[in-house]
Amino acid sequence: MPPSLHGHSLIGDRQVAGTQTFLARSPLDGSALQPPFQMASELEVDAALRLAGDAFEAYRQTTGEARAAFLERIGDEIMAIGDALIARAHVETGLPEARLTGERARTVNQLRLFAQVAREGSWVDARLDTAMPDRQPVPKPDLRRMLAPIGPVVVFGSSNFPFAFSVAGGDTASALATGTPVMVKAHSGHPGT
Repeated sequence: MPPSLHGHSLIGDRQVAGTQTFLARSPLDGSALQPPFQMASELEVDAALRLAGDAFEAYRQTTGEARAAFLERIGDEIMAIGDALIARAHVETGLPEARLTGERARTVNQLRLFAQVAREGSWVDARLDTAMPDRQPVPKPDLRRMLAPIGPVVVFGSSNFPFAFSVAGGDTASALATGTPVMVKAHSGHPGT
């Protein structure tokens, strides 16, 4: 089991122990896996959503460089967990360790790719359509457009890709790269992963 696996919900910077718990079950042999995982209450989900909204105001103002460094750090931390992460994912999903090792690499590469995009800024897709005040029959106004984050997103963990389409995959990486906070709902089949 990864060293920091505690089964609590993380809401902001707090570990929250709920009143209802469940155990993951290994598809390899049906055994119950420790630790028990806490189910968030409606009030806790609401608190997490409010905190994500508050974080949005500050996070969307960060620089592309700061977001890139954040994404690279996430990738580094995933790799630092090492084989314990692969072993836990294997017992929770039944997927072969070689496949999970490849998927972890894919996920870390996604984080690094989105870090590059955040750093260079092309994701905003800025468009400038300059004014033509002398155009007939009517002048053309100056039009400018660019993509911008509009608020937090929720990512629901995927059952079949525990890394690449779950907590740290492309959906999360792309949101974080654009200045969008993310709230994650882990998949009940692999909550420890």
